[in-house]
Amino acid sequence: MNLSQLRAIVAVAEVGNFSEAALLLRLTQSTVSHSIASLEEELGVPLFVRGRHGATLTPAGERISHYAREVLRLIDLMQREAQSQRSLKGGQVRIAAFRSVATHVLPAALAQFHSQFPEVATTIVECGVHTDIEQILRDGRADIGFTYLPTSDEFEAWEILRDEYVVLFPPSTQTIPHPLTWEELANLPLILPPEDQPCEIELYKHFDTFAPSLNIAHKINQDSTIVSMVMQGLGVGILPLLAAEPLPSGIHVESLPVPFERVIGVIVLANALHVPAVFAFLELLKQTNPANVSVTVG
Repeated sequence: MNLSQLRAIVAVAEVGNFSEAALLLRLTQSTVSHSIASLEEELGVPLFVRGRHGATLTPAGERISHYAREVLRLIDLMQREAQSQRSLKGGQVRIAAFRSVATHVLPAALAQFHSQFPEVATTIVECGVHTDIEQILRDGRADIGFTYLPTSDEFEAWEILRDEYVVLFPPSTQTIPHPLTWEELANLPLILPPEDQPCEIELYKHFDTFAPSLNIAHKINQDSTIVSMVMQGLGVGILPLLAAEPLPSGIHVESLPVPFERVIGVIVLANALHVPAVFAFLELLKQTNPANVSVTVG
């Protein structure tokens, strides 16, 4: 069964005549007759009663022509949807991001994108761990992902932001050394994310290189919990600045003695077939260049 057969049965059913149906379809009468005959043979039932006054649907033909119309209607909808995707007059861009990016980077980018392409829908998939982003793209659940760089070769990637790890002092701190030294930091009760989180592996390598004897009092998974504990004077936190924001009033921020930062990038599967809306969003990110956004410490 093919589209030409479906179009033929619908056309003959509408006009009741093979020759008029051929004119409607811009085909020869023999082509239309062959399409109907081959469909009848394939289905094993007669679809029309032929006579001197034209062609009349059989009871089976009545029902089958109804299904044929529905199939053609759905095909038309598929074509319209594809056209809207190609023309940026519709469609959807699905974006996977971890909390820091979803909170501090995406809103401004989405607002600008919607102002340029109001008919393109956007969906955000928030993830607790940045390493989930790559698998979400592999699974086809998102078109664009924000993650740490570098990433694997199966993705195309662009750097958008460098986010500095900072030291958070409680409001009750009387004196903060400036600049901070590793020796001074080693005497403080620190609150850090655990080293078994993929995003923190490089941070702990940095500590092993420059300060192997830090006093880590607490290892906490949630960024907001670390900030709350610092606020209550339970220790001094170390977090990426974007992860710590919005910072409560009174918390003091200093750079590490040897600065360390996470590199955040946007990625897409290198060999995937993307709709124009995806490329439009990527182009907007490149033009606005969030990597130039200054991250203030102090």
